[in-house]
Amino acid sequence: MKRALLLFLCFVTVVAARAQTVDTTVCEVLKNPASFDGKIVRLKGTVISGFDEFAIKDSTCGQAVNGIWLSYPEGTKAKSGPVAMVQLRLDKNSAATTIPNRAPVTLDKNKDFKQFDSLLATPYKSVTCLGCMKYTVTATLTGRIDGSKTAGATREGTGKFTAVNGFGNMSLYPARLVLQSVADVSSAEIDYSKSPAAKDNSGPENIGDPVEAAHSAARAFGGSSAGEQLERAASAFGKPGEHNGVVVSFGVLNEARPRDEGKGNAESPDGLLFTCTFDTERLRGDALSKAITHVGTHIADLREHGVTNTAEFESHAWETVIFSVIATRQKALTLAGGFVVWNASWTPDERNKMVNDSLGRFINSWEPFGLPKTTPSSSGS
Repeated sequence: MKRALLLFLCFVTVVAARAQTVDTTVCEVLKNPASFDGKIVRLKGTVISGFDEFAIKDSTCGQAVNGIWLSYPEGTKAKSGPVAMVQLRLDKNSAATTIPNRAPVTLDKNKDFKQFDSLLATPYKSVTCLGCMKYTVTATLTGRIDGSKTAGATREGTGKFTAVNGFGNMSLYPARLVLQSVADVSSAEIDYSKSPAAKDNSGPENIGDPVEAAHSAARAFGGSSAGEQLERAASAFGKPGEHNGVVVSFGVLNEARPRDEGKGNAESPDGLLFTCTFDTERLRGDALSKAITHVGTHIADLREHGVTNTAEFESHAWETVIFSVIATRQKALTLAGGFVVWNASWTPDERNKMVNDSLGRFINSWEPFGLPKTTPSSSGS
């Protein structure tokens, strides 16, 4: 009798757990992320892992951000994730923030998950490519949605940042999925056939301090607008010993840690902390300096202008990276998805058009952002 009762209770528990899982889509979540906050959902989607992307994407959603940031539960120690990421938090002197009390998620590390993680962590082995993975992965994903009404950092009239909402890189994503299980895994190999050969594009291997290397790239342009743009990016990290709210760390930041939604332990002149994490296993040598210029542009732009258009915000950062590539006389730069955004073999007349077209196609086709209204000119001349 006791055994029968135990089996019955187990059956009821399983049925109840299944009933609590909401079948939905990426677009449905993005229509109203806050309404899904804390819910366990099951959806099918294509996951991209790139330079500062780790998201379940659907370009048909018609939102400012057409993707849900993906994270693993704390302690997973998985291999896949973004190559570079900036985490925003309010500083220690800010008003108290409430950390959401969401039910913890336990990840099923079965063979499907191991395949999923391995595919997304497989790099495209070429020095011409910055943060490029070999595959995109489509799968059925089950996990907890963390949803917010807004995304990004909010600043009051005095210039102080007073709130941070959203998830993922620069808190640009209004929704995050903390993975519980994965099934039905399939992959598509990304076409990099149009990328220039690696042997034609070796950059310096030993660059020393990557921030100083970014300053050096700026000096190569003299007092030109390109040089000023590079210097602005490098200066965003502050001078040695300066406490400007920017912290650099190294490793993989692919886990959802509840404490990261609270205040930080350091001070910042405008109340906002930037924790910049770089995966040095996948950003070797000069690639780390290029990552510094990209992230530095984000920091400077957010502090000076805020984020009014996510696609233009990202496009401007990649434009700065292209200037850095030109300064170090590398022959080409390819981005995740196989988009060649710089090739020294382009004629001067071709450069503006090719860079603008390539950046536009990269952002519209790869990243979960809408196509920018205008794409900056990036000839470097």
